[in-house]
Amino acid sequence: METRFVPDHLALSVVAGSRAYGLETEDSDVDRRGVFVAPTPLFWRLAKPPTHVEGPLPEQFSWEVERFCGLALEANPTVLECLWSPIVEHAAPAGEDLLAIRRAFLSRRAHQTFTGYTDAQFRRLDPGRPKWKQAMHMIRLLLSGLHLVRHGEPLVRMDDHRDRLLAVRRGEISWSEVQRWRAELTACFDGTSALPAQPDRQRVEDYLATVRKAAL
Repeated sequence: METRFVPDHLALSVVAGSRAYGLETEDSDVDRRGVFVAPTPLFWRLAKPPTHVEGPLPEQFSWEVERFCGLALEANPTVLECLWSPIVEHAAPAGEDLLAIRRAFLSRRAHQTFTGYTDAQFRRLDPGRPKWKQAMHMIRLLLSGLHLVRHGEPLVRMDDHRDRLLAVRRGEISWSEVQRWRAELTACFDGTSALPAQPDRQRVEDYLATVRKAAL
């Protein structure tokens, strides 16, 4: 069973989603995201370990460390935010080391990934019957990404924006105002960036090599 990799080889587990953002309601689930390290000898077989595992807890999703690092180097918004979650439930030595090098994954590619993902999601929303929760999270992602390009780390906790974001979720803000907010945030991504042009791939490679050796 693939679920044996979690928790047996779990390196890092964080709370993501609304509870990490400070946008939870009474009905909010606990979303967990994590990283596991498959034993190195398993890669010597024709059948490789899974790149990700769902479960075993509800709303839990974990990536194998190499897959996670690859996505982070590509500036995947969901993966990058995991590295800055304020709620770390478990961190083995490999997880602690991963958090220690989290800035090595950052690059200006985040300008495109954060805005591109939100643009694609907004295009799928029907202005006549918008999914307000999804709209809220897309605005939240733009706020997170803008903080990343300006200050060098994503904004996970949304305390300063909580009231307005929750108003979007409740449908108390018009669709046109949501679109204006979106346009304003997107335009700000064209300014000066605090991010390096390229990620520090060598540092990530060194980390992976160390993890693989430790998992022999």
